[in-house]
Amino acid sequence: MTNRFLTHEPATAYQRLTPVDATLKTPMSQELPKAYDPSVIEQRWAEYWVKEHLFDVPTPETTHAAKKKFTILLPPPNVTGRLHMGHMLNQAEMDILTRWHRMRGETALWVPGTDHAGIATQMMVERQLKEEGKTRQELGRAAFVKKVWTWRDIYGGAILDQMKRLGASVDWSREYFTMDDRLSPAVNEAFVRLYEQGLIYRGAYIVNWDPSIQTAVSDLEVEHEERVGKIYHIRYPLADGSGSIVIATTRPETMLGDVAVAVNPTDERYLALQGKLVRLPLSGINNAPDREIPILADDWAKPEFGTGAVKVTPAHDANDFAIGQRHNLPNLTILDETAHVLLPGSPYHGLDRYVAREKIVADLEALGLLVEIKEHTNSIGISQRTGVVIEPRLSQQWFLAVNKTPNTGGDSIAAKAIAAVDKGHIKFTPDQYRKTYDEWMKNIYDWCISRQLWWGHRIPAWYCKACSAITVARTTPTHCTTCNSTDLVQETDVLDTWFSSGLLPFTVFGWPNPNADTGMPDLTPDLATFYPTDLLVTGFDILFFWVARMVMLGTHFMLDVPMPDGSNRTLADAVPFREVYIHGLVRDANREKMSKTKGNVINPIDIIERFGTDAVRFTLASMASPGTDIAFSEARTEGYRAFANKIWNAARFLFMNVDRAREAGYNMTMRDSGVVPSLPDDTPLETRWIFSRLSAVSAEVDRALADYRFDEAANAIYQFFWGEFCDWYLELAKLRLNFGVPPEAVIPSETMNHEAVILSEAKNPEEANASPSAKELSATETNPVTALTLASLVGVFESALRLLSPFMPFLTEEIWHALYEGKPPAKSIALTRYPQATDFPADPVAESAMKTLQELIVTVRGLRKELGVPEKEATPITIHAGNRVLALADANADVLAKMSRVQAVEFASEPFTASNARSTAEFDVAIIYERQIDVAAERERLTKDLAKYEKGLASADKQLNNETFMSKAPAHIVDGLRKQHAETKVLHDKTKAALDSLPSA
Repeated sequence: MTNRFLTHEPATAYQRLTPVDATLKTPMSQELPKAYDPSVIEQRWAEYWVKEHLFDVPTPETTHAAKKKFTILLPPPNVTGRLHMGHMLNQAEMDILTRWHRMRGETALWVPGTDHAGIATQMMVERQLKEEGKTRQELGRAAFVKKVWTWRDIYGGAILDQMKRLGASVDWSREYFTMDDRLSPAVNEAFVRLYEQGLIYRGAYIVNWDPSIQTAVSDLEVEHEERVGKIYHIRYPLADGSGSIVIATTRPETMLGDVAVAVNPTDERYLALQGKLVRLPLSGINNAPDREIPILADDWAKPEFGTGAVKVTPAHDANDFAIGQRHNLPNLTILDETAHVLLPGSPYHGLDRYVAREKIVADLEALGLLVEIKEHTNSIGISQRTGVVIEPRLSQQWFLAVNKTPNTGGDSIAAKAIAAVDKGHIKFTPDQYRKTYDEWMKNIYDWCISRQLWWGHRIPAWYCKACSAITVARTTPTHCTTCNSTDLVQETDVLDTWFSSGLLPFTVFGWPNPNADTGMPDLTPDLATFYPTDLLVTGFDILFFWVARMVMLGTHFMLDVPMPDGSNRTLADAVPFREVYIHGLVRDANREKMSKTKGNVINPIDIIERFGTDAVRFTLASMASPGTDIAFSEARTEGYRAFANKIWNAARFLFMNVDRAREAGYNMTMRDSGVVPSLPDDTPLETRWIFSRLSAVSAEVDRALADYRFDEAANAIYQFFWGEFCDWYLELAKLRLNFGVPPEAVIPSETMNHEAVILSEAKNPEEANASPSAKELSATETNPVTALTLASLVGVFESALRLLSPFMPFLTEEIWHALYEGKPPAKSIALTRYPQATDFPADPVAESAMKTLQELIVTVRGLRKELGVPEKEATPITIHAGNRVLALADANADVLAKMSRVQAVEFASEPFTASNARSTAEFDVAIIYERQIDVAAERERLTKDLAKYEKGLASADKQLNNETFMSKAPAHIVDGLRKQHAETKVLHDKTKAALDSLPSA
């Protein structure tokens, strides 16, 4: 049996369905528990979606599918990670968009996976080993890597399991891991190709060194903090004994590695000293005399900094390294991988850098060479990974030359990535990040892609022990390509994790897939169909880590892959994605950044257990707009939990009325996909209005999601579902649901131009032909309205569920299946059609009329409250208005009676003002109700109001009569003041008239 009201086909097929009759068998109210409990339904549906492979997208059989597609790649969370609020925002937005595109009939593919997180994972396992009293060095590389794989198998899927629990509609059959058997060969191929193109080289350079984990880290993995430190002025004696020069430094411990002193060539203080030698204090080893180093001129030395003379330590400072390169200076490394002094024979050998600093300063002071120490604010580099201070260190590393032209021709990697954005092939939202990206790319340095780790993609390079030549190969070489020696050893370094992650947009779809004839990368069906991806949703924090690197690598490698028609690929189709949406941060309710130090970190799992996943998702969506951070509020989440409960109760009310219809002999006839092209002429106003509003809100949600205005989309659905459907239409529909109609009053379906029709059919066919009695004829008059109202009620509700589904997938899935009695036309509401504006009849006239009627109802309700009319007591009202409003009130007297306790409606030919009346732009309305008032209290109230209005008028008159103010104030200010004065004058006159009308004391 299919839906008793509407039949919907999955969004992937739009063929028309034939009408099917459905007989109600089980009361629907029994299928939804009285209380809404998200913990009961969410786990069940999350498991169902995965088990049924509902969101899997198989590899297309042809190399190019004509159907519109939407492809999105999950920013791979670290395999060590656990879900945090940033993840949840990111994934909620991606899921909403993917579900929306899928329901719009597109082939929607969301590819999930995790990153091997080289540094973080190795740290995690080393910490585990430390607890066991072991080290990785004791285990050896092979055993350690095996242990990391074991750790990954046990703990690595935790964050993906959390994703499944959150209902992410990803294709789990395509789940990747950046070191799995599919991707590792692709990473290897990418490295070799870049090396063959002359873009990868090995060289010594100053890198950011983390002494804790003893590896290089990128500039992007270094956070800079302003700290108050010290600047030391130290006297370096001239070697000829003629004097000295005072240098300034913030790191006196590195003076042990000094090879020169630099002064600015224009600094007149030191012109005579340029070219002389100084003795480097404390540099003697094994009682040898101090080393002599030159004073040289270099523009890097700034006369205004310190003394204007600086020490040059090329192996431990990037700027000093550049000076050393310019002047052909030696590089002296004096700190080891753990930032301890490495100078055998020196009294400082083996000391930690900061311990050595204190001892060196003390020794300098003892020798009389410490001139002074001043406080100095400095920017300190901190490792994101460990929190330790970064040590600049000269190290042999592998680099990707991003600004170099490949030996195969064409633009550099950076140039192509810049052009892809400049030419509009990639769009950024918000647009401000386009400029940020452009500035970074145009000032980019070569990328250090090696890491001194054991966990990761080991660099495919081998060193010859005989001749020291390097062989880079796709497979383990058997001999040296230079001297033919077989004594080779592989590079111990691994690749930066972001290198493999930067390849993901094409490696997950089968790149390189070498052509059997040419050996060049070729298309796979997946690449032909799903590359480029359509969208990347991510945070600003990985704009350079990942986004820029995907653009660089994608535009470089994919230009070599042909298009599906065999033509050459252009830059426009080589980009890894068409759009990048950068979302904001999730902050606490006080808009402070979450941190463990502040103790304000919100665990999303805890919030979900309290309020439900749907409520948390909707909270994040309702506050998510481009370029804006989210101040997460539990109070707001509690409100959206109440919203979910409101929908649950609406469903129960709906099912209860369906049961009543069944008991009265009503059966259901379904039409096709919920499209309602038109309504009968005698359709009640509120039904024409609700369908028109459904049309409008469908358009609004589509527009908002297309612009990534999740907040506007969520709020539009919220206002429609709670405000317009639940608070208004449900209440108005109660007037029409009269199930006391004899079943023989049949509505011919051909007279109902409506896609969801409830027919009242005779229980006994013979009774259908009998002549109805007068009483039965009277009841028959209401039967079409009852049938149409219930059909419309359920049709709108079902459509609203589909509208809400991407935002609250669990709640809508549960109710939708109940609506179809567990036998829906698709396995999930997520596979049905998303409501479109053209699905429902727009009716601006009905919307305008309903707006007026609502205003009348709200005005009467407010007036009743002011007059103290008992809630259950009905009263007559008098209306003065134009013919349109009078006709509207007359035609909807039953609505006024129901919604605002109106006993009767009378019409006045003249306007009126009194204490029992209120006015709007379209009508005056008065409640006919006598009450005993406390004259003294009423006089006191009106007197206070009158004084307030007189004060307001006096203030306004003072400004309006001020020529200086009037001549300088903007026109809109003056107009506003005049309008306020006029409105206050009306209130003043009405209040005075009411006060004068009171009986004297």
